[in-house]
Amino acid sequence: MKMLFLGDVVGRSGRAAVVERLPKLRAEWRLDFVVVNGENASHGMGLTGDHARLLLEAGADVLTLGDHAFDQKDMLSFIENEPRILRPLNYARGAPGRGHGVFEATQGRKVLVAQALGRVFMNRPYDDPFSEIDRVLRAHPRGGMVQASLVDMHCEATSEKMGMGHFCDGRASLVVGTHTHVPTADAQILPGGTAMQSDAGMCGDYNSVIGMEKDEPMRRFVTGMPKGRFTPAGGEATLSGVYVETDDRSGAATRIAPVRLGGRLEETAP
Repeated sequence: MKMLFLGDVVGRSGRAAVVERLPKLRAEWRLDFVVVNGENASHGMGLTGDHARLLLEAGADVLTLGDHAFDQKDMLSFIENEPRILRPLNYARGAPGRGHGVFEATQGRKVLVAQALGRVFMNRPYDDPFSEIDRVLRAHPRGGMVQASLVDMHCEATSEKMGMGHFCDGRASLVVGTHTHVPTADAQILPGGTAMQSDAGMCGDYNSVIGMEKDEPMRRFVTGMPKGRFTPAGGEATLSGVYVETDDRSGAATRIAPVRLGGRLEETAP
């Protein structure tokens, strides 16, 4: 199976890059399944129902969220009626929606997608992500109930993301980090056949501070005082993510390649 994961979509620029490029990539790379993290797609904070529809219509099979899952209030109700959108497994108890699902890829193949929030350097004391992911993976064995499985680990610390990769080795097809908006250079296949990259990067304008116009974050760094709200940068976006190929019988990854297309970063593709 050929799968593509796209990192955090940030603002209008990121949405435009996904809407323009993803349909072509699905055809050119003969993609079987696509997951997009959309939690910053609407004004840099959260995801609206309208923007979720745009990303799904562009070719995403599943959208994952993160710690900003419900910053856009209409997502509280929208997610209940759209099973293709996942919020973190270990989010607040009683939160709407769900944190994992089994979805259909090409040729009727099944793919498990799950997301968890990390706890290191995060603002709120979320439930343990490792035990939550363990429970889901045990119930959906790779190469058995599902042909592939993907875990989106949404957190600050690369160490926690790497820890989740090793924790899932031999059980997930891909573990990929999101949230920090900067692609890491550690794409690899672990000994048990799990592909991993600590952060997929963002789909957004890299002439920025992690996707935001530079003036306000730089003012806060220099003076320690806010003056205004963060605003997503509007220049040409780089489409950042991870491409993975898996074996249907075992669910193991056979290939992983970082993806960076357009914008300011050096391009790389499978």
